[in-house]
Amino acid sequence: MSTSPDSGPPRPPQTTRRHLLAELRGPGVAPRPLDARALAALAANPGCRRRALLDGAGVDKSALAAKLGSPAPFGQSQFAIVRGNSFEAKVKADGGRELLRLLGVEEPGGVAVPELTAAGPEGRVARTALALREATGSGGWTLLDHPLLALEVAGSPVYLEPDAVVVRPDGGWTVVEIKSFPTVDGSADAAKVGAAARQAAVYVLALERVAAVTEGARVAHSVLLVCPKDFSNVPTASVVDVRKQRAVTRRQLGRLTRIDEIAEALPEGVSFDVAERSPEELTASVESVPHQYAPECLAACELAFHCRARSRETGAVETLGRSVRGELGGLTTVGAVLAAARGEAGDPDDPAVAALRRARALREEALASAPARTPREHVACPC
Repeated sequence: MSTSPDSGPPRPPQTTRRHLLAELRGPGVAPRPLDARALAALAANPGCRRRALLDGAGVDKSALAAKLGSPAPFGQSQFAIVRGNSFEAKVKADGGRELLRLLGVEEPGGVAVPELTAAGPEGRVARTALALREATGSGGWTLLDHPLLALEVAGSPVYLEPDAVVVRPDGGWTVVEIKSFPTVDGSADAAKVGAAARQAAVYVLALERVAAVTEGARVAHSVLLVCPKDFSNVPTASVVDVRKQRAVTRRQLGRLTRIDEIAEALPEGVSFDVAERSPEELTASVESVPHQYAPECLAACELAFHCRARSRETGAVETLGRSVRGELGGLTTVGAVLAAARGEAGDPDDPAVAALRRARALREEALASAPARTPREHVACPC
């Protein structure tokens, strides 16, 4: 079969998502694996395309931030890691007696604790799935210590390791999160509980994949959060509903599967190869991807200081917080907000503009009616 001389050489097959992301990361650079913390951080800021692309491509954001000149002191301290490991060991000691007591099981002797070791992550994932199926069919209590689960993100498997999963006699599966921050007078730090809930929601999603092919299995949408009680080392537990966090995380993972669309919209020559590209080239590449900065990013993203600096340079109102951004409507910069308040710009019928002008009028009225201040007389020290 002949071909026309004008038809040219055959077109190469369309670049797959994995190849496209590998080109962005850099040839020969191994992808940085995602974990539950990273996926939870994505769910906390689902509108940030920059983080979605960098995490989906497996870019080392810590190294990238350092070369951009905005390194972030990100991650747990060594002291916090040691304290967390020590508390978890106490909770799981003696066959998990303390943990099972919190679940209402007084005698751990009748609770199965299967061995989950296997060769490689794929082997551990398969061994965990088998243990979950066997536990569901046994009709008894089973404690899985550090099972390994898998989720597919951007075409690649992400391996997740919850602290524990408990299988109840009725076939219910419950994720257990063990944290070292304290519960004081029955309540813990809301921000830390929220972060733990987002992380646990990732484990719930991964468990649901196994439950879908396991007869009689049911994954609880409430997780057991175990923390020290009142600054002691005595564990206490609370049930945390993660349905909202699960829904947000699931939606964000759905966006990550379309991450090739974000990559294909980038200008030609964009690369995040930290080893080969100069700081100027990396800055241009990073700025070519839209971001959505919020103050909460400082606790969850290695590029937060870089994004904050750029947001401040442009006067973006996002630097003041998401709630402020939502209240200001179409006013996207601090300069536009001040101009609207002074009556120099903005639609008077816009509720945000009207509220700003009213607030400015009230401020001027309060300042005008305040008594004039006089400098205090100097009083010599009696000593």
